[in-house]
Order: sequence, then C-alpha cells, then structure tokens
Amino acid sequence: MPIRSAIYKEKRLVLTIEEGRVTFGDMAANQDRLLNDPDFDPEFNQLSDATLATDTDLSAGNASTLYERRVFSTTARRAVVAPNAFTYGIARMLQTYVELSKNGPLVAVFRDRASALKWLGVSEDLPRTYRV
Repeated sequence: MPIRSAIYKEKRLVLTIEEGRVTFGDMAANQDRLLNDPDFDPEFNQLSDATLATDTDLSAGNASTLYERRVFSTTARRAVVAPNAFTYGIARMLQTYVELSKNGPLVAVFRDRASALKWLGVSEDLPRTYRV
C-alpha cells in the first residue's frame, strides 16, 4: 500500500507515510479510510512523510479534487516532509493550491522531519512507522 496513515489521538496527530509511486487513487482511498475511522478528528494535525515517495500521477486538476473534500478542518496544520526535489515540487504545488483556496488547513513543506515536527509542536519521539 503506497499510503498508510495512523492516528495518534493522544498527540492529536495523523501520521501519513507515502512510499513508491503514489497515485491520485491512493490518496483518495487514504482520505476515505481516514473519514471512516472512528478515531479520526478533522481538527487533528497531520504529518505527511513523503521521504520514500518516488513518483505520482497527481496533477493540479486532481489535487484540487482532493482538497475540495475538506478532510481536515481549516484550523488543522498539515506538515509535509519532502526531502528530494520531486516530492518537494509536488508538495509545494499542493501547498499553493491550499493557499489560493483560502479555506483549507494551514500547509507547510519541509525538507526534514525534525523541522516539520517542531512546526506541528510534536515531540521527536513520534514513531517513524505507523500502528496497524
């Protein structure tokens, strides 16, 4: 599974890991899983770690479809870890879309996990993997 998410209620955080080729369908399916998870709260923040992502079919058009679903609240913070040029470019495209929409959650893109966690106000002891 190219995208896996875990919900850490005690930290009010969703940890999402992307790996390999991540498609629009994978992203939409992950949103569906979150929306159907009784532990999910749209007010939670999100750490989306794209360190292991290598490719995507995401475009500006289908990115808008993902963000129009309003999975996270406008008060949520979403940090994306994108250390390489490819994932950083895609993440910045998504960040720009959210900023232009003016009604999405606050999104920031980071090159490293430590900076993203600091921005989210989450301690470094967050697992690098996810709970099943």
